[in-house]
Amino acid sequence: MKDARQVLRMALADLTRARGAAQMDAARALFSEDCQVDVAHPVNALTGVEAVVDGYFAPLSRAIHGAHRRDLMFLGGPNRRAVGGDWCASVTHVVGTFAEPLFGIPPSGKLVFLRVGEFWRVEEGRVTQARLIPDLVDLMRQAGRMPLPMELGHEMIWPAPATQDGLLPAGDHGAQTLDLVEAMLADLRAYDPETFSSKGQTGQNGYWAEDMFWYGPGGIGSTFTYEGFDRDHRVAFLTAFPDRVGGDHYCRIGDGDYAAVSGWPSMTMTFQGDYLGQKADGRALTLRVMDFYRCAGGQVAENWVLLDYVDLFRQMGRDLIAEAAAL
Repeated sequence: MKDARQVLRMALADLTRARGAAQMDAARALFSEDCQVDVAHPVNALTGVEAVVDGYFAPLSRAIHGAHRRDLMFLGGPNRRAVGGDWCASVTHVVGTFAEPLFGIPPSGKLVFLRVGEFWRVEEGRVTQARLIPDLVDLMRQAGRMPLPMELGHEMIWPAPATQDGLLPAGDHGAQTLDLVEAMLADLRAYDPETFSSKGQTGQNGYWAEDMFWYGPGGIGSTFTYEGFDRDHRVAFLTAFPDRVGGDHYCRIGDGDYAAVSGWPSMTMTFQGDYLGQKADGRALTLRVMDFYRCAGGQVAENWVLLDYVDLFRQMGRDLIAEAAAL
């Protein structure tokens, strides 16, 4: 799997830079003919190489001129969930000039860093399955067309890991890193409805480092320390979705000091409190989730989070892309 990470990383870089027939050739070399790729709304399910190119990679190339990848992290390992298989997980920015519309989002004509979370299943050297969340809400923000109020954390371009070692991590302790993340997630599920606190999260022996960073998606933003995480995300989210049940993951992998988990969807919940300008109406919702972690000294030091908020708000009856286009 260690060698497969680099092979896949280079193939994705070539695929993103390629155009026209060369891009289709690169995709045929990388993906199995009957591959299944799920992308955040409004793209959703794509089956087969041609659909993957026509539905996702070619639109990126047309919209973002000079598009190329700047990877923040790229890890791989055996999937601990029942789905099984060898997977790679990555966080990248697709960088270039936002010159033409992308999935209905009007261009800015300026430089953009489109963050994307990715999970790739690799079998016999080819991708057979993948799930991708491009952060389209943050792209809207960068284009000056933000349809959601920026009232929570700090909206920003995501940094690479503080240790600068997230690309093909070294070390054979990925299983231990994933053990830590899984224990944290198990205890995070239950919380005190008065204080919103969960068992074992903070303190000297807590799961989270005192100076932890939490990098959230467009609409939530990023924050520093667990206190900031509570203030700028957790309290607002749990107030809106107090019965949320998460952790329904198809993939969990660990690699060195890093771990990544994803569910499609991961969360089920009902909408019981107003959230980001939307009035609660009690409807049932689901949420697609990707989490990437860096751990150090037995604690979680950094967490990058991709959420498909275009799909979440679609379920609430709103079309964020249409709203952005009208601004």
